[in-house]
This record gives sequence, structure tokens and C-alpha cells, in this order.
Amino acid sequence: MDYRIMTSPCGLDCFNCPAYLANEDLNLRTDIAERLGLPPGKATCKGCRNAEGTIEFLGDKGPCVVFRCTKQKGISFCFECAEFPCDHLHPYADQAAVRQHNTKLFNLCLIKKMGVEKWAEEKALKVKQTYFNGKFSMHATDDKQEKA
Repeated sequence: MDYRIMTSPCGLDCFNCPAYLANEDLNLRTDIAERLGLPPGKATCKGCRNAEGTIEFLGDKGPCVVFRCTKQKGISFCFECAEFPCDHLHPYADQAAVRQHNTKLFNLCLIKKMGVEKWAEEKALKVKQTYFNGKFSMHATDDKQEKA
């Protein structure tokens, strides 16, 4: 898999997204379609870059502002920009429970530090799992909770 293509400019890991995985998983596609009120054929995604920044199942009518910005500047990822981080990457609390968009900055910093391949293979899924299922702790070390 080409992780560079399957990672959005803003740092979302399309290769771990349920809508992308639904291309090969009929049960997942059916579940997404039911939850979003879409026909099953519309409940999939090819990935941000492959879709030119327009995610149709979310109702996009054109490329998102981040995709347009990076394309205009001729960069692959937001962290390559002199203005990084900018308000295009601002997290929104009203979407935190259902969308992983609040992980963008963290992912971009990891991609810059680790490289896209190593991040994709070693860290991307863990970031998503921690975001949706992990517990915040000021005393966590090496992914283990210290007992007080």
C-alpha cells in the first residue's frame, strides 16, 4: 500500500478509515450505509487524495479547504507549510466523539518525526484506537498506566 497516497494532507490515515475499509468489507459498508442513511454503494471512500479532497459520503460538494490549500502550495502534508499549524487544522469539540479530526496535528507531527511509512505501519492505528478508546492519564509511561 502507498501510505503517502492513503494519508490525507491533514494527517488522517485513510487506510484505517471505516469508509475506506468498507470497499472490501460488505458488512462494514452496510453498517455505514444504515448509520448515514445512504445506499450501500455510496457508503465507501477511496481516500482523500484519490478523491481529490472531496469525500462524497460526507456530503462534500468539492475539495475541503485543507486539500485545496496544500495543492495550491504544492506540498504533500500540512507540516511542510511555513504557516503550520494553522486554523484549517483546528479541532472541534462537537465532533470529537465521532470523528478523528482532532488527531490531525498529532499525526502530522508524528509523520514529520517518523516518516509516513514508519508512522503508518507502527503508530497510526494506535493513535486512532487511543483517541476513541484510551483513557487520559498524566502519569502514563510506555502506554502503561502507573498505579498511584
